[in-house]
Amino acid sequence: MNRLYLDHNATAPLRPEARAAMIAAMDVCGNPSSVHAEGRAAKSLIEKARAQVAAAFGADGADIVFTSGSTEGAALACEGRDLHGAPIEHDAVRSWISEDLLVSPEGFVTVTEPEVSVLQLANSESGVIQELPQGLFMTDATQAFGKIPIAFNWMGSTMALISAHKLGGPKGIGAVVLKRGTDLAARIKGGGQEMGRRSGTENVIGIAGFGAAAEAAARDLADGVWDKVAQSRDLLQESLAAGAPETIFVGINSPRLPNTLCFATPGWKGETQVMQMDLAGYAVSAGSACSSGKVRASAVLTAMGYDTATAQGALRVSLGPDTTDDDALRFADAWLTKEKKHRARVA
Repeated sequence: MNRLYLDHNATAPLRPEARAAMIAAMDVCGNPSSVHAEGRAAKSLIEKARAQVAAAFGADGADIVFTSGSTEGAALACEGRDLHGAPIEHDAVRSWISEDLLVSPEGFVTVTEPEVSVLQLANSESGVIQELPQGLFMTDATQAFGKIPIAFNWMGSTMALISAHKLGGPKGIGAVVLKRGTDLAARIKGGGQEMGRRSGTENVIGIAGFGAAAEAAARDLADGVWDKVAQSRDLLQESLAAGAPETIFVGINSPRLPNTLCFATPGWKGETQVMQMDLAGYAVSAGSACSSGKVRASAVLTAMGYDTATAQGALRVSLGPDTTDDDALRFADAWLTKEKKHRARVA
């Protein structure tokens, strides 16, 4: 079976640049905290990657603290703080929220106290892109980084979360980006690595892959790769709408990530659609990968005001740089075939 991967918001395929950087890093044996030549060589790889990530994220002059990913980054940034946030936040961030913010039917969040609030730059399910208020405590840029132009230095946020595997880097490596001079107490204590904010011998191989992936992702953005992805996404949306007029499309009147399409069929469970499409050779999602396997209505759609039947029937398709128009049409044909069978069963 010639499978088609359409779940890039869960994780993106490893970029060849990241693979090459990681393989090269495997031959560097030194501990980056050691002062001898081998240690300095390992440290040099980390600092090269730090500069690559900073350049791609528009964060020159900011501090970049490498972590195991955005989940750890959220804990590092948020633990011990009284924070406001919306129900549409990823669970890794939402678990630290003490007060909910309102979400409009278009997917926009109303922030009243930015200095104690967290806000996703782009939602992983709906793809809706937020306008960040100045003075925001933290933005989760995990889904946005690598897909849309970003400049941390112009965001107005004190901190941001990013993760390598969403833009074609390895899994298990991410970072907290923060304005220089920002107080951030270490949660993992020990040798004082990462400017004293995250102890433990650094994941040199993963960090090297992150840097290379970030640099390649920035190059794709500059070359207009994601503009073409958006065209394929829109073609998919048009095809589905034409073949299933009752399908509900989420966030289509709001700015969205160029690769993301979320749509719902009330009465047809998202998990069921995922399984049926998987058997047909297509990898898609019913929501955030970290919540997969949990049979429940989408918290994102519920917060946007959709009823339970609609929120339970949501499917997310997230394209990548290699997705073609033919791929989009192929998926549309396959999904519409399943949708017609579903309608026949419930008629």
